[in-house]
Amino acid sequence: MSRHVAIVTDSTAYLPPQAMERHGITAVPLTVVLGDEALEEGTEISSRSLALALQKRRSVTTSRPSPEVFAATYRAVAEAGASAIVSLHLSAEFSGTYDAALLAAKDSPVPVRVVDTGMVAMALGFCALAAAETAEAGGGADEAVAAAEKRAAGTSAYFYVDTLDYLRRGGRIGAAQALFGSALAVKPLLQLDGGRIEMLEKVRTASKAIARLEEIVVDRAGDGQVDIAVHHLAAPERADALAERLRERVPGLADLHVSEVGAVIGAHTGPGLLGAVVSPR
Repeated sequence: MSRHVAIVTDSTAYLPPQAMERHGITAVPLTVVLGDEALEEGTEISSRSLALALQKRRSVTTSRPSPEVFAATYRAVAEAGASAIVSLHLSAEFSGTYDAALLAAKDSPVPVRVVDTGMVAMALGFCALAAAETAEAGGGADEAVAAAEKRAAGTSAYFYVDTLDYLRRGGRIGAAQALFGSALAVKPLLQLDGGRIEMLEKVRTASKAIARLEEIVVDRAGDGQVDIAVHHLAAPERADALAERLRERVPGLADLHVSEVGAVIGAHTGPGLLGAVVSPR
């Protein structure tokens, strides 16, 4: 049995399934609670079902994986041949997932390094890929953690939402909450900053906000080699159009991922989300 450093993340990384399989990355699912029904993200509730539930104003909340779920995952990964585990998770400002992983790591049969990346969605996904590539090249757990942290430090995430109401209800807008009242009259652009969602700009119309989002991404990407992810919820035409324009405008574009966010992030952003992650290599 080969011994290696295994990479674990959570379902909010929204990594393409083929990338997870190619790099042997394991994702622990978070839970979406729809009414009184608890459903695992990625297997038991789809983005479409979540968007429909939000549009019908059904009660939707989210919850972290339990420490027991993490413990079972770590045991399974160890039994599959891992000599150490690097466990990379969404910002602890958003979820107790990091804390649950820390608790489980204490009883793991192999050493586990748990990392709060301060990221979410493919901003987290790119960190997991960097760690996996380092491990595949023969790096140990410390090197894999350093690669993930370096990737996180250089990665930026920006997004547009049709309304801040879902973020406000979920308590996920941090300092931006103070701007909620005035932002209702305009379209908000937000960014991930210090593991929190912060207001970036307020724009008058949706079309102008999306155009401004594009300009910010192009400027942030610069001329160096960069990976970009475009995310959406129930807005595939917006996402495809933005991705096509970025292909034409970003000279150093390496990989471009376009995907719908899962139910956990979607529950806090609402339908109409359009986001972009910029991650220099």
